[in-house]
Amino acid sequence: MHTPPQLEAARAALPNFSKVDPEALREQITALIKDSEAALHTLLNKDTPATWDALFAPLEAINDRLNKAWAPVRHLHGVADTDALRQAYNDVLPEVVRYGSAQLQHDGLHAAFQRFAASAGFAAERPARQQVVQQALRDFRLGGIALDGERRARFLELQQRLNQLGTSFQEHVLDATRAFSIHLTDEARLAGWPAHLRQLAAQNASLKGVDGWVLTLDGPCYQAVMMYAEDRALRAEIYQAYCTRASNEGPQAGRFDNGPLIDDILKCRHELATLLGFANYAEYSLATKMAPSVPAVLEFLTELAARSLPHAEQEMAELVAFARNTLGLARLEAWDIAFASERLRLHAFDISQEALRPYFPVERVTAGLFAMLNRLFGLRVEPLADVDRWHDDVACYAIFDRSSSLRGLFYLDLFARPGKQGGAWMDECLVRRQTGNGLQHPAAFLTCNFTPPVAGQPSLLTHDEVITLFHEFGHGLHHLLTLVDEAAVSGINGVPWDAVELPSQFMENFCWEEAALDLLAAHHDTGEGLPSALFERLLAAKNFQSGMKMLRQIEFALFDFRLHAADPATLDVQALLDEVRQTVAVVKVPAWNRFQHGFTHIFGGGYAAGYYSYKWAEVLAADAFGRFEEAGVFDPQAGQDFLQHILEAGGATDAMQLFRRFRGRDPAPDALLRRSGLAS
Repeated sequence: MHTPPQLEAARAALPNFSKVDPEALREQITALIKDSEAALHTLLNKDTPATWDALFAPLEAINDRLNKAWAPVRHLHGVADTDALRQAYNDVLPEVVRYGSAQLQHDGLHAAFQRFAASAGFAAERPARQQVVQQALRDFRLGGIALDGERRARFLELQQRLNQLGTSFQEHVLDATRAFSIHLTDEARLAGWPAHLRQLAAQNASLKGVDGWVLTLDGPCYQAVMMYAEDRALRAEIYQAYCTRASNEGPQAGRFDNGPLIDDILKCRHELATLLGFANYAEYSLATKMAPSVPAVLEFLTELAARSLPHAEQEMAELVAFARNTLGLARLEAWDIAFASERLRLHAFDISQEALRPYFPVERVTAGLFAMLNRLFGLRVEPLADVDRWHDDVACYAIFDRSSSLRGLFYLDLFARPGKQGGAWMDECLVRRQTGNGLQHPAAFLTCNFTPPVAGQPSLLTHDEVITLFHEFGHGLHHLLTLVDEAAVSGINGVPWDAVELPSQFMENFCWEEAALDLLAAHHDTGEGLPSALFERLLAAKNFQSGMKMLRQIEFALFDFRLHAADPATLDVQALLDEVRQTVAVVKVPAWNRFQHGFTHIFGGGYAAGYYSYKWAEVLAADAFGRFEEAGVFDPQAGQDFLQHILEAGGATDAMQLFRRFRGRDPAPDALLRRSGLAS
């Protein structure tokens, strides 16, 4: 079959993962940084006019060259970690951070951006380029350009230290997850286990060269034990191990303790923010977000909590009564919550995640998702063969629009395995931009941690996992479908952090629509679609414990935001978390629970003082989906408008302005509360 030239060029631009050599990595990246610094020096020291074509396009090319080299290394560190790669990554990370930070403190570069912004030609530039410059000037300020020499050096030191601390935090969580397992040989302890958990645990045992069953703290295994294991002592044991990972408590107490790292991270962030004149890190964080102020975020979360708390308290009372009267649990402990909740869901709605799992074989779900994208946005997704990958489970795809133009490429890495960080995420591999050789198409990494195929059976997803896949795919579409050609505001780049979750949470809504499920669900043995009766029970259970779920996310968000609005000199992290829980949590956890030690979103990822953005963007997403509820789930005009105003627009236009263009008005929280069953 003939390969279109645009696809051949895009395929050729993909990384060669098999050629990433940890031994040569430091030398290669260091040399590339030196070349980039030399190219920047030459560019700024030859009387280059401050125009886009003369200065800023070459600057974009310089930085993109380094990004393309570093992205696969950063990705492999998260999905295929080895001792050698980890050492090389940690060795070179400070240099990568220093290079990026130094650009934001480069007086010559800052002056060039200022000259361009003040020039007569700036007003005639297209809006995306104006946005690049305006955001760059903001980032110069946030990067310490106004600081004197000594304070600049300290700012750079803090940034490098924070990157090292965040990486160490993630690695501690991964190592603690890897290091713990439970070996079972007594089949009586397997009571209540679904078939997929038995198969997974048996496969874990086989990989370790032992008989019986082995449980780990990997997400699919841990979650299944907590939901289904009738052995209460087993639930308690694995709960304690999971909730004390990388801490001073539990079975691995002190071995990978993230406590000192948390303290150091908070101190460094606070000092960094105050160097720039902000009162705290939360205030600094909001400089690049939609939310207008620290009080506004706290008010938003507090109001949502107040609306959710009565529902959550009622849900918890029902669960306690059910556990006592039906399950014989006189006292409901934290390790009983998931188990009792799943039993109550089954009792109340005659439905469970396991009853749904046979209808969601992963191949059918992905094929249905691709078919849905065709109906919604006119997209076509095709697999790519002979692409270099980091694991045999990984697939690569090309995505085309309704005119058969290539939009981008993406890797799909769905299954949990040793050496892979837990959770689910999207990350950029390549960013869309115009080059001297034509368009560079975007590429994305889409990563999940689902149960892999075991014992010759296909991977069967729970409905919750289908939602996770749709969430990450929403991020991927935002990155891949952009029509913005300036890298700094292309795709998810330049989008405020509290708006970046809009497409991901928007996509989740389709997992509750019968028209979409008709495309996604087919029994892995019979091919039968999801029966109408089962769908009705699924829909009836949609808002099961929605108040408790809402409060759980608000608990995380309030803890994160108040943590970063506080002065670390007088802060007791555990006491603050306990106080937040007293205010908004209905699930009481043991005193030894160390959730914060595994909270990689805010201590090892990009969500510091930004976890609230999940709820902030969920308001936008629910309101946006309301248009599809009104017009029809696959309404072509609504789909086209969402594609044009949200997915294609990148960060080149103000996020609120884009929402207004799509919805015709400002967002309102009513749709979220209604869809969550918290309002009529």
